[in-house]
Amino acid sequence: MSTIKLTSSMRQRYTSTAMLFHWLVAVLVVAVFTLGLVMTDIPGLTPTKLRYFSWHKWIGVTVLMLAVLRVLWRLFHPAPAYPDTMARWQQRAANGLHILLYVLIFAVPLSGYFYSLASGVPVVYLGLFELPVLIDANPGLKPVLKGVHYWLNMLLAGAVGVHVAAALKHQFVDRDGVLRRMLP
Repeated sequence: MSTIKLTSSMRQRYTSTAMLFHWLVAVLVVAVFTLGLVMTDIPGLTPTKLRYFSWHKWIGVTVLMLAVLRVLWRLFHPAPAYPDTMARWQQRAANGLHILLYVLIFAVPLSGYFYSLASGVPVVYLGLFELPVLIDANPGLKPVLKGVHYWLNMLLAGAVGVHVAAALKHQFVDRDGVLRRMLP
């Protein structure tokens, strides 16, 4: 029976599954955010707008499901250590930003789900599976949840921007290999 010896570079990278979750969620978050901006700018209630709303909800539910799987994967496969050259404050900031991103990839779809329910519109995933109706239509709660969903999205967009900027800084300024850990 042979044993596999992990090299230093192998331990400093995320697993292929973690990379898949990361990049799939990243692409879907950008897509659902963009679709949200486009659909809300369409005046009136058109077939195109309704179709975009459905797609937006489907992608949001998919992000939520992937977030659950991603957290479960992460529990059993910890992230690689930061480079020794990375300042302690940067490590704490990176950890804080990652926690914020995880919270938001749950909070944004959930706020959209509850906003939809408060609006009296059930969420039917892929047009096939109706998600449980956890709250009744509530005209008073609808504008509150709309605002919560909007501002959580803006916070997520900002956090993603900071995350991308930090990754590019590590790649092109620090040249410390932090970005390479997440590249296939």
